[in-house]
Amino acid sequence: MTPFRKHSISFKFTLMLLGITLIILFVTSILSYYNQLRLYKKQRKESIQFVASYLEGILVSDDIYFVWYQDYFLKNHDTLLVPHDFDDAAIQDARHDYEETLSKEFPGKVLGTDITFEELSDKTKDAYEIYSHEYYLSAFEKAREMFNLAYVYYWVPTNDETEELTFVLDSERGERILNGKKYIELGIKESYSKKEFNRLWEAWETGRRPSGYDIYKTKKGKTYAYYTPVFINGQKMGVIDVEVEVSTITRSIIIATFQQILTISVVLFVFMTLLLIDIRRNYIRKLIKLRNVIGEYSLEKDPKVAEQLTEDVSNEDEISSIQVKFVEMIYELENYIQSLTKTKLDLQTSRQKAIELNELALKDSLTGIRNKTSYDKEVQKLNWEISEGIKDIGVAMTDLNFLKKINETFGHDKGNIAIIELCKIVCKIFSHSPVFRIGGDEFVIILKGEDLQHIDELIKAFYQKLKERQENPELEYWEKTSAAIGYAVYTPDIDCTFENTFKRADAEMYKSKKAMKATRD
Repeated sequence: MTPFRKHSISFKFTLMLLGITLIILFVTSILSYYNQLRLYKKQRKESIQFVASYLEGILVSDDIYFVWYQDYFLKNHDTLLVPHDFDDAAIQDARHDYEETLSKEFPGKVLGTDITFEELSDKTKDAYEIYSHEYYLSAFEKAREMFNLAYVYYWVPTNDETEELTFVLDSERGERILNGKKYIELGIKESYSKKEFNRLWEAWETGRRPSGYDIYKTKKGKTYAYYTPVFINGQKMGVIDVEVEVSTITRSIIIATFQQILTISVVLFVFMTLLLIDIRRNYIRKLIKLRNVIGEYSLEKDPKVAEQLTEDVSNEDEISSIQVKFVEMIYELENYIQSLTKTKLDLQTSRQKAIELNELALKDSLTGIRNKTSYDKEVQKLNWEISEGIKDIGVAMTDLNFLKKINETFGHDKGNIAIIELCKIVCKIFSHSPVFRIGGDEFVIILKGEDLQHIDELIKAFYQKLKERQENPELEYWEKTSAAIGYAVYTPDIDCTFENTFKRADAEMYKSKKAMKATRD
C-alpha cells in the first residue's frame, strides 16, 4: 500500500474524517449532557409537584380532624412533648394511647360524632395531638425520602407584617432536650422576606399554587421550592413547601455521557480505519452504487435492495466493508422497526389492561355498578365542587328490608338476587344519576340536574315500583323487593360538607324504614 503523502487524497481524506469525528464527538457530548440534565431537572420539578399534591390530599382528607390538630398545635406547641425518635410501631402505640384515653374519658363516644374536640380534657387533647403529629410528620418524611427531596414543610404565617412563619410539620425533626429525653422541637419560627420569597407569599395570599418556583443558588447547584396552599371546608389553613436540590453537575449524567461518547468514538474510528485501508481501489464505482442503493431503499423501504451490494463484495476493502455494514444496518433497522412495532402493540395492550383493571377496581363485583371506593372519590370531587360554589347537589340513600331473613331462610344466593333486583330498580328510576353500592344492601344516589329537580316524583315512582313487585304473585319472596329510601339536598346554611348532606339523607331513610315497620305492625 502506498504510504500517505502530505498532499495525497488519502492523507487529506484522513484529516477530514478525523476533524469531522472530533467535531461530532464534541457536539454530541455537549448535546447529550445538556439534554440529560434538562430531563433530570424536569423530572425533579415534576416530582415535587406530585409530592405536594399527595401531601395536600392527606391533610385535606382528614377534614375537621386536621383543623383540630392545627388549632391545638398553634396554641400549645411550646408545652407539647412529641418524642423525637418514633417509627410506624410507635405511631400505632400513640394512636392506641389516644383511643384508650378517649374511651376512659367518654366511654362509647366517637370524636366528631358524639363529642367535639373542645369537650376533651387536656390529657386527651395532648394524646390526640401527639398521635396526629407523628402520623402527619411520618407521611412528610416518607415522601421526602422516597423522592430524594431536600426539604418538606407545612407552615402557617405567624404574622404577615413581620413576614414570620410558624413551621407546623418539619421533616428535619429538630431536637429539644428535656429532663434527659429527646423531643421534637415544635413551632419553629423564621422570617421569610416577601421580596426574596415572592412565590411563597403568593401561595398564601392568593390561595393558589404559584405558576413557578422560588429558586435558591447553592454550592451544588440550585434548590427549587414549590408551594401548595391547603384549604379545608373553604378555610385557608397553611402552605405545603416541597424543595428539591438540582445539581449543576451530577456524577450519573457525566458517566452516562462519557459512556455514550466512548461508544460513538469507537464506532467512528473503526469506520474511518476500514475506509482508509484501500481508498483508491474502485471506491468511486462502489460509492455510486452505494448511493443508488441508499436512494432506492429510502424510496421503497425494501430491505431486499441491500442484496445488490453483496454482489460487488470481492474483497475486504474499506468500501466493501461499508457495503456489508450498510446491509447489516438495513436488516438490523428492519428488525428494530419490527421490534418497535411489537413493543408499541404490547404497550397498548398493557395500557388497555391497566385501564380495565382500574375500572374493575371501581366496580362492585355483584351488581356491576360503582363501589365504595368509587363513591369515596366522588365525595372528594363533590366537596371540591362545593368549595368552588356549586350548590345544586343532593343525595338519596336506600337499603333492603328483610335481607337478614332472606339470607337465613333461603340462603345468601337468594339474598344476592334481592340486592341485584333492588339495584336494577334504583338504576332504572334514577337513570340520570350515578348509583353506588357502599355496603351489603346499601345504595347511594348522587342527585344532580333533572333527577334532583324531580326527586319527589322519583321517590313516588320508586315506591310504586316496589308495590307492584310485592303484589305480583308470580315472584318469589326474595324477588318481592322491599326497601326504604330517604334523600337530602345540600343546603349551605346547615351543611359544611357533602358528608353532612349524606348523614341527613341516611337519617331520612331510617325514618322511612321505621314508618314502614310501624305500618306493618
